[in-house]
Amino acid sequence: MSNLSDAFVGSNPPYIGKEIDMVRQELMLRNPLRMLGTHTGSILPEGGFGAIVARAGVGKTSLLVQIALDRLLRNEGVLHISLEDPVQKVLLWYDEIFQNIALKHGITQNDVLWDHIRSHRFIMTFHVDSFSVPKLEERMVELTEQRIIDPAIIMIDGLPAGEQVGEALYQLKDLAEKYEQKIWFSIRSNQINDKGKVELPATMQPFANLFDMVLRLSPQNQEVHVEVAKGQQTESDLILDPATMLLKDLPTV
Repeated sequence: MSNLSDAFVGSNPPYIGKEIDMVRQELMLRNPLRMLGTHTGSILPEGGFGAIVARAGVGKTSLLVQIALDRLLRNEGVLHISLEDPVQKVLLWYDEIFQNIALKHGITQNDVLWDHIRSHRFIMTFHVDSFSVPKLEERMVELTEQRIIDPAIIMIDGLPAGEQVGEALYQLKDLAEKYEQKIWFSIRSNQINDKGKVELPATMQPFANLFDMVLRLSPQNQEVHVEVAKGQQTESDLILDPATMLLKDLPTV
């Protein structure tokens, strides 16, 4: 059984005006995530997979939501699937992180901007034992046909790394390529490599070639470093501020 939720189901995105639209574009330009992507801001190719890997409680969901917010600011449809948390908790993640971003950048009238970008988002929750890719595709097609949302990116929070994970990954890859979407996963792992770094769980190692980018979260000296384990390398790690769980701004040159 799945739960579906969003505040603007069936409605058109609210008009935000030129001034707020300039704020939206400024947030896109100032987002540290641009270091992971191309000049278009895209981190993954169409049909691509990205993974955020870490132990429990390090910041996987926070980073996943920040990636989703970046795409929402670009007016892309985002389908967020949670396999761990109820809808209300996911809503709180989005609300809190966006408000922290607005506070950090001194944004006024942030409610107008928030109402605009969240109209491109839809949250879907599944119990882990009831999740299946055919069921996901069925729900997604329903959302698209009813013009509720046409997702360009799917966020899957809490994909279990069980013995059957390979079958699910191949099915999701087919789904992403079929609809020209990008899929991000948050993956809990206690798998440590010979350098003491967390990596994809052992059950996912045979399918590592499916991922275009793998980010690992590494706690270091009261900070959480976002390290690129696979994909386009950056000159320095991105860093999550443990007080807000937001990505820290890059140093100015």
